[in-house]
Amino acid sequence: MDDMNATTKAGIVPWHVGGREIALPLICAPMAGGPTTPALVSAIGAAGGLGMLAAGYLSADAFEPLVAEVAATGVVCGVNLFLPGRIATDEELSAVRAYRKTLTPLADEFGVGFGEPAYFDEDIDAKIGMLAAYRPAVVSTTFGDPGAALIARIHAEVGADVAVTVTSVEEAVVAVAGGADLLVAQGIEAGGHRGIWTDDATDPQGGPGLSTLELVAAIRAAVQVPIIAAGGLADGAGIAAVRSAGAVAAQLGTAFLCCDEAGTSALQRAELIDGERRRRASSEADAGTLVTRAFSGRPARSLRNALGERHREDAPAVYPYVHYLTKPLRGAATAAGDADAVNLWAGTGWASVRTGSAADIVGVLRTELEAAVRR
Repeated sequence: MDDMNATTKAGIVPWHVGGREIALPLICAPMAGGPTTPALVSAIGAAGGLGMLAAGYLSADAFEPLVAEVAATGVVCGVNLFLPGRIATDEELSAVRAYRKTLTPLADEFGVGFGEPAYFDEDIDAKIGMLAAYRPAVVSTTFGDPGAALIARIHAEVGADVAVTVTSVEEAVVAVAGGADLLVAQGIEAGGHRGIWTDDATDPQGGPGLSTLELVAAIRAAVQVPIIAAGGLADGAGIAAVRSAGAVAAQLGTAFLCCDEAGTSALQRAELIDGERRRRASSEADAGTLVTRAFSGRPARSLRNALGERHREDAPAVYPYVHYLTKPLRGAATAAGDADAVNLWAGTGWASVRTGSAADIVGVLRTELEAAVRR
């Protein structure tokens, strides 16, 4: 209670999700594939923010122990679900096979084969059934329109608010019409996969992309639900800026990639804090990152590297098939310490990444936010 009072006196107003009060307008983004751990989610919650567990790529059985571990701490938390895409057409599968041939020399260098290109329904039904026993405060969705039926089911069975990831006003309007309680407005600066609902294969970025601030302002003018801003946010000043634009909270992912509790690989940590890459980034318009389909078949922002650059234009837009195809290759490259053949997801604010405990980083962000609010 003392921390809450101190926060309020500093001009930082608590916000609410799923009937729970969150002291700081700060969310640690769900980062699937390893970086988000129960320890990270719990630490963020204990420090006054909101941690989000990432369910992407996991079965319900594999995901449940992670949920249980966080639940045992008693902190308020949320869960993110990837929505399943569609089954690929014969033509798309042919494109994936052609891409495999293109990557074969590189796979041979690492002495590995390829994964089986596959469709995964993300085990959505089972995950929702499982989450009913744990009652997270919020369930967010990514990669599409969850639809009114799924949102209603989450409300009824899990008792959580539903936050839908959107990248345009059009998506926001549809999400709210379907019953979304909150919107995660993901700007073009965001690291990792773009949350676009439909990937336009003719566009390297998957479709038009507004900046985070532009998107928050545009959505706020169009709908009347709370907005969470995401994309390129790395410090307290950025949090204050999106709050001023109308967001109730800011979602930061890259900012926590190098904290003690994150499951980020040693290779990615080294690349994020490498001084030479930072100096090179200072002269690049996109801050040393690029959006590419090379690793997964869906547009995603990574630190700039050889594989991401080489196949930025020709990788097929067939997710998650390409993700599963390249998984062994990416794993071998990580083990070998070769940063040029690995997805190094990061937002445009990556050069401000900090090391230390999650609590320490939250403390710094809070101090910066308080200073920005006072200005």
